[in-house]
Amino acid sequence: MEPLSHRGLPRLSWIDTLYSNFSYGAEDYDAEGHEEQKGPPEGSETMPYIDESPTMSPQLSARSQGGGDSVSPTPPEGLAPGVEAGKGLEMRKLVLSGFLASEEIYINQLEALLLPMKPLKATATTSQPVLTIQQIETIFYKIQDIYEIHKEFYDNLCPKVQQWDSQVTMGHLFQKLASQLGVYKAFVDNYKVALETAEKCSQSNNQFQKISEELKVKGPKDSKDSHTSVTMEALLYKPIDRVTRSTLVLHDLLKHTPVDHPDYPLLQDALRISQNFLSSINEDIDPRRTAVTTPKGETRQLVKDGFLVEMSESSRKLRHVFLFTDVLLCAKLKKTSAGKHQQYDCKWYIPLADLVFPSPEESEASPQVHPFPDHELEDMKMKISALKSEIQKEKANKGQSRAIERLKKKMFENEFLLLLNSPTIPFRIHNRNGKSYLFLLSSDYERSEWREAIQKLQKKDLQAFVLSSVELQVLTGSCFKLRTVHNIPVTSNKDDDESPGLYGFLHVIVHSAKGFKQSANLYCTLEVDSFGYFVSKAKTRVFRDTTEPKWDEEFEIELEGSQSLRILCYEKCYDKTKVNKDNNEIVDKIMGKGQIQLDPQTVESKNWHTDVIEMNGIKVEFSMKFTSRDMSLKRTPSKKQTGVFGVKISVVTKRERSKVPYIVRQCIEEVEKRGIEEVGIYRISGVATDIQALKAVFDANNKDILLMLSDMDINAIAGTLKLYFRELPEPLLTDRLYPAFMEGIALSDPAAKENCMMHLLRSLPDPNLITFLFLLEHLKRVAEKEPINKMSLHNLATVFGPTLLRPSEVESKAHLTSAADIWSHDVMAQVQVLLYYLQHPPISFAELKRNTLYFSTDV
Repeated sequence: MEPLSHRGLPRLSWIDTLYSNFSYGAEDYDAEGHEEQKGPPEGSETMPYIDESPTMSPQLSARSQGGGDSVSPTPPEGLAPGVEAGKGLEMRKLVLSGFLASEEIYINQLEALLLPMKPLKATATTSQPVLTIQQIETIFYKIQDIYEIHKEFYDNLCPKVQQWDSQVTMGHLFQKLASQLGVYKAFVDNYKVALETAEKCSQSNNQFQKISEELKVKGPKDSKDSHTSVTMEALLYKPIDRVTRSTLVLHDLLKHTPVDHPDYPLLQDALRISQNFLSSINEDIDPRRTAVTTPKGETRQLVKDGFLVEMSESSRKLRHVFLFTDVLLCAKLKKTSAGKHQQYDCKWYIPLADLVFPSPEESEASPQVHPFPDHELEDMKMKISALKSEIQKEKANKGQSRAIERLKKKMFENEFLLLLNSPTIPFRIHNRNGKSYLFLLSSDYERSEWREAIQKLQKKDLQAFVLSSVELQVLTGSCFKLRTVHNIPVTSNKDDDESPGLYGFLHVIVHSAKGFKQSANLYCTLEVDSFGYFVSKAKTRVFRDTTEPKWDEEFEIELEGSQSLRILCYEKCYDKTKVNKDNNEIVDKIMGKGQIQLDPQTVESKNWHTDVIEMNGIKVEFSMKFTSRDMSLKRTPSKKQTGVFGVKISVVTKRERSKVPYIVRQCIEEVEKRGIEEVGIYRISGVATDIQALKAVFDANNKDILLMLSDMDINAIAGTLKLYFRELPEPLLTDRLYPAFMEGIALSDPAAKENCMMHLLRSLPDPNLITFLFLLEHLKRVAEKEPINKMSLHNLATVFGPTLLRPSEVESKAHLTSAADIWSHDVMAQVQVLLYYLQHPPISFAELKRNTLYFSTDV
């Protein structure tokens, strides 16, 4: 089982065993650490397994954790289908410019590493040497050679990119760089010894310890940051990271280089050499380095590890869980003083021979799991987004690195709290000789991965055992070097050059599935990542008693910095006895699961992109396309004179002679009749084709509306109501009052805020106000059922806030900055406005109008 890096590449254990980097953490993790403090950052590409076939792209040839969940390969030959030559060459320049900038940083890092080498060598021949010549040569082995190779490459490539034209050639430079990879092979072979030598020297020599803990790396030429401090351990890791990055760049360049360009064959050759090099590294792996030997001389290998939230003594604790071939071990990282080697502390372990998963009906009810209030989780997201924007501004203004580090630390603390408090899916593990343990996960996918990995190992002939204190100490001690997941999975741990993810709406059509052995009741769910963890966003209908379900259902999923889409296929269980006592839900069986990266280039085209995802022999066909946030919330008045969608609310109510549009009343009535206890009502996406069908009958004022509503899936009805508000030519709370709502919600004095927010409601046109109050009371009734439907006032405000308040296109242009900024400022404030009214005691239209005279009339 190979853990995946963030690019979808398997990270091989040989490099992870060499040394581990600093965990940037909280609770029991040291929150003082900085990004660069120690070795390889989680998510950085270490030497991956790369298929040597020239038609495979590294992102797509990844063998994922589940073994076989992958996406179909796409050939890099020539230009990607539909890409014009001009655009391809422009992309070439962008790829090269980005690579050149990272190459400059890499050269500065190598320079920083070399800087202490000369003075150390000079003292080696004196009576008081800091290090011996032997130690210096071991630690700095091949660094000088690597530096010279990259300096020459950079000096030759830089003028070509700066004086760019479409015919510029630089394939020979990459070819030469690839031909010198032998130096990296020598460096890699020595890497473990170099690290161990550096660590021993640090422990025995204070002078060297000071040098190695704070090496100064020059900032890029155009940066105000003159230097940043980095440890020697982190810098020694950089060459290992670099080879894979160069290989990925070659893939990107080939993708955007026309086949007839003189560079094409040279880049292909460079890629072939690089892939062969990486492949040879794979073959040289010593499997014993991923393992620890048991007292009986057997090999105990690490199969999977990761951070999970454990319910311990009624509180949430972040644990690092290690699955070995014969034992599951739950640990936390000990706090250590500066300069001391970090260690894990074992909390408990279960031999796999004794580990059982209690069936839902057998498991006793949980020690009281108090879900964290939604509004507090949303407040954390708001803070994280605001801090992200501040960090971007500081970087754009070339701000001080200390200020950026401070902001990053604050952001990490909020992300850590979010990670700790958001999971709600129970994952219970039982030791047949006694105690049960409860983890809370954020996604069914993750729970399934852990369960499958354990069950696969349990198929072998396993013996029960008890570890002595010494054996347990040895095993726990090995965790630090063997672990493959180094950092808590939060965005503040990511490299600056990583994709920030997508903000906006992903449209997904789940078409069909094949490969089932026997007929079953089947459905799919869709999960996307948001703020470092995965959440379920949509669910197809159940296709009954079939081996080839054809759903053909379209969903619109909101993305908040998302990078991956997961599809899970379930068999529906109708057996009422199989209820999970932890969350009172019937447990359905997962038939298969798969994950794909949301590549912005593929997804952001205006056309649908069709793909197949394979999972345990099952193939699910789906299509997707992406709409950015500013595009998805554009409001344009309807050109038609009839109908209700896209028509001003005042026109509709006047035509209908009603106070609240008929569509709003009917959808709300239906939801209250049979959807008010539906889990995720208004959050789970309805089927797009059903929503369009309802839109058409409401627009035509068809006499069969009521019959159709009573037969329609309740999520489609909820989706139709949301679509109606989103397609209004201006938002329900109006463009004119939008700036005042934004200012009012920011007031800190409760009396002033109450005065302002009530006055703003009175300033709305009557049809808007009456409809808003009608919707408000409905949403409050939905929230009363939160223990069943899992929809709090805050959840509902998150769903409806942007829909009711989002300014129309003219208004929004003034607010538009980056996608992340739009989310963090506008959307969060819109959620807060609606939440204010939802949390307010009942507001009566007549009372509001009567009180007009008592308040100021200034907006």
